[in-house]
Amino acid sequence: MKNGTPAVIAVCGVKNSGKTTLLVHVLPVLRERGLRVAVIKHDGHDFDPDVKGTDSYRLRTSGALGVAVYSRGRFMIVREEASPTVEDLTLYFQDMDLVLLEGGKNSNYPKLVVRPDLMSPPIVGPVLAFCGSFPAESRIEGVPHLDPTDYRGIVDVILGFYESARRPAVRGEEQERKEQERENKNE
Repeated sequence: MKNGTPAVIAVCGVKNSGKTTLLVHVLPVLRERGLRVAVIKHDGHDFDPDVKGTDSYRLRTSGALGVAVYSRGRFMIVREEASPTVEDLTLYFQDMDLVLLEGGKNSNYPKLVVRPDLMSPPIVGPVLAFCGSFPAESRIEGVPHLDPTDYRGIVDVILGFYESARRPAVRGEEQERKEQERENKNE
């Protein structure tokens, strides 16, 4: 949201429910609409972020608790740290408008629930939309149920949330601007 704290939406579902596929299709549409978007992916296991044999891999496995690799167009930071939080990771994306958290089904972040028919209730936190089939008796009134391939419809839901999350920040910026104008007039 460019005020230092991006909006966060969790895209959750069980393993192999289509979360990454949904994100791969939604990201270009969000970029077309002018949003700067980052993704934080949760891995329920451990993962190796580097390729065996590279210098950075060798440095990390030799005992470095942090390794950064950078070039003219990108960088990667790998840190050995117990239980980082989503809040910790969003600090790296303060210049983004939106962070999509792949995973986070137990978080309190607003959610897009992919293939809710595979998840066992209850779902924690607010649900923005269900993407896929969901038994009628388990539906939540007022929450849209979208086809998981309706990427533009899913983007509309994301943008609706983003705009509502952004409004207080915009109001704050407008208030600040007005106060500054008043101060300038009084000088």
